[in-house]
Amino acid sequence: MLEIQRIRTEKEAIIAGLKKRNLDVTPIVDSILTLDQSWRESKTELETIAAELNRISKTVGELFQQGKQAEANEAKLQTATLKENESALKDKVAQFEKDIQQLMYQLPNVPNELVKAGKSELDNEIVEEVGSKHIFEGEALPHWEITKKYDLIDFELGVKITGAGFPVYKGKGAKLQRALITFFLDEAEKAGYQEFIPPLVVNEASGIGTGQLPDKEGQMYYVNEDDLYMIPTAEVPLTNIYRDVLLPSEDFSIKMTGYTPCFRREAGSYGKDVRGLNRLHQFDKVEIVRIEHPDNSAKALEEMVEHVRGLLQKLGLHYRILRLCGGDTGFASAMTYDFEVYSAAQEKWLEVSSVSRFDTFQSNRLKLRYKASDKKTYLAHTLNGSALALPRIVAALLENNQTADGVLIPEVLHKYLNFDKIN
Repeated sequence: MLEIQRIRTEKEAIIAGLKKRNLDVTPIVDSILTLDQSWRESKTELETIAAELNRISKTVGELFQQGKQAEANEAKLQTATLKENESALKDKVAQFEKDIQQLMYQLPNVPNELVKAGKSELDNEIVEEVGSKHIFEGEALPHWEITKKYDLIDFELGVKITGAGFPVYKGKGAKLQRALITFFLDEAEKAGYQEFIPPLVVNEASGIGTGQLPDKEGQMYYVNEDDLYMIPTAEVPLTNIYRDVLLPSEDFSIKMTGYTPCFRREAGSYGKDVRGLNRLHQFDKVEIVRIEHPDNSAKALEEMVEHVRGLLQKLGLHYRILRLCGGDTGFASAMTYDFEVYSAAQEKWLEVSSVSRFDTFQSNRLKLRYKASDKKTYLAHTLNGSALALPRIVAALLENNQTADGVLIPEVLHKYLNFDKIN
């Protein structure tokens, strides 16, 4: 959530920045500022009433001490009227605060200056491409046929047990999945990330804290009886570890990682682009999260990009990095890099990671602050990224490493498995 002080002082810059997202937020910003002015006037009036009540209270005491009962009782009547006005004004202030907050929730983060304007993924910038398209001697099978051929993943069985988008991993398919998770966690640990196993369900406050609520209720699975949400990513519980936390100094750099299943309704998703592992309702992912001093967030983002780059290089995958344009950048993000791997059999790019910096957008919701050397408190910066999401990584590994007599396993995974080829 944007800071109200920033909206007060940088109105035009915020409006201009959000035009990169193809949004004209002028009406919302004007409404926020109008309500904010009314709120501040009401707060001033409340303070005046409180001061007057305090003055009269002292006067009443003095009058009673002086034996001036009638005058004291008359003064007490004044306090009764003032208290009624105070109560009504408190309700008014609370309503202003609620109305301002609801409008603030509608404003996405302002894109970083490096993010260019754009309407959709077609306007994203290709920052880097590494590797080349694999050339097969014969016909390349898509991963859903490979998994069926070698009995690795049963999509139909998942439909029977639960529904579409909930596959069942079997045998070497399950072992490959487990090996990738362990590899990603080991690499995160080497890079200084502390591992957590967080809950898979969160409360509403946690969803609001990281920006999933109230923006994305339709994409999250909701447990009505308990008022809880299934997590769409480990980002939500990991970042919320630091909700309502004041870090004691400005000397901090917090790095967390965690493996979790993730749950997304993906409402409205259908067609060939969601076949097989391309888009699931339940999938596995290793997430990396950082909480940084504002001066270090740009460097931290580059370090996270380098970390994901290293994973893809070790897996030997053909990949590219995109810097998303304003129109394709997520609601809470100030800047995002997407990583895509090339699917040789499907002949298209598959997104496998998004690495983002949120600046103070999440920390303002989380009330995540640090105490600086000047004794004042400031909002920290938050960042996160997939390192990595497994379904499309598995799809790309199967498709790109297929041979006439099986699928070759990347060497970096051999120590996690008792086989180096699927056949």
